[in-house]
Amino acid sequence: MKWSREEYIELMTFGKVERQMFVELFGPLVGLEKEWRAQGATEEQIRMTAFDFDYVPSYWVGANTSIFGGATPKVIEDTPTHTISIDAFGRKVKLPKGFATIALPMDFPVKTMDDWLKIKHKFTFCEERINWDRVEEAARLQKQGVFILGIMEGGFDLPRELMGEENACIAYYEDPELMEDIIATISDTAFQIYERISDKVVLDQLVVHEDMAGKSGPLVGPTQIQKFIKPYYRRIWDMLSAKGTKLFSQDSDGNMNAVLDSFLDCGLNVSYPCEPAAGMDVVALRKKYGNRLAFKGGIDKHVLRKSKEDIRKELEYKMQPLMRQGGMVFGLDHRIPNGTPLENYIYYVQTAREILGLPPLDPKRKGWERQSF
Repeated sequence: MKWSREEYIELMTFGKVERQMFVELFGPLVGLEKEWRAQGATEEQIRMTAFDFDYVPSYWVGANTSIFGGATPKVIEDTPTHTISIDAFGRKVKLPKGFATIALPMDFPVKTMDDWLKIKHKFTFCEERINWDRVEEAARLQKQGVFILGIMEGGFDLPRELMGEENACIAYYEDPELMEDIIATISDTAFQIYERISDKVVLDQLVVHEDMAGKSGPLVGPTQIQKFIKPYYRRIWDMLSAKGTKLFSQDSDGNMNAVLDSFLDCGLNVSYPCEPAAGMDVVALRKKYGNRLAFKGGIDKHVLRKSKEDIRKELEYKMQPLMRQGGMVFGLDHRIPNGTPLENYIYYVQTAREILGLPPLDPKRKGWERQSF
């Protein structure tokens, strides 16, 4: 079912709930399509349209808050097993074929303050970062019910991309001036971009990508968030929310339990994908935070490879009445894993729709098609 921006905002701000939202956030992992075809999947099932997932038409406003004028991406090695490329950061990155979708850096451009100062100009503000044609189109589409999004760089994520995880974590302690200068630069850029854009169109949601945690917890703690990241988040969010933006969403895998309070203090009000395998439990989090924090995802993707009884048990727990009072987009906690039987996935969809009171699948109805919002 197609939702309007108004309906989606109402749901995620704990307003009147007229219908539950059931989605596929990311789609299948590389390789699952081949498995499902061997099991007799239809083209509609491969494209995901057969499952009638909910979606809200969305549009990214015309803003570049990341590197501007970086290296021209190019492939330097292409073999049957992998591709090695140069990306916009000037890094050499390697993408294994057949099972990965994100290339991993083999080197990083920033090790010292001098390294950063050589490329800092690629992250400072310039008017060319704003595509005013897209801003105008966003304002037009918003009137038709399209959900308008803007993105800003992560206070942890960008330093990690520039330095690597280990060096970024060390820099908080051993080179705080470097970390402060990187974040202050992207803060100034994002503020100037969105201050201008939001005079023309009100963003519905501000999005930030961090991916700062693993199973054992986040790579930085409340102290680092308070000192380095909060001033950045609050500067952008306070300005946008004063102009009417309702949602501030953070995407981070892993166990974020130890820092959710800190990020709520930064203005965050939507979190996803909430991975159970990493210790995230959306039911427990709802009991703790109430209507202060909305969620997307949260359903254990790994249960799809277990029994149908296990699938139903997971759904009955995650879709209990407490979770159907708003502020919840029901879906898997990340990509559909390889080894998921098509029969189990169909059962998962049918059972979830039954529990949520949604109409049974109908071949005449087509929903989301392998794209996230």
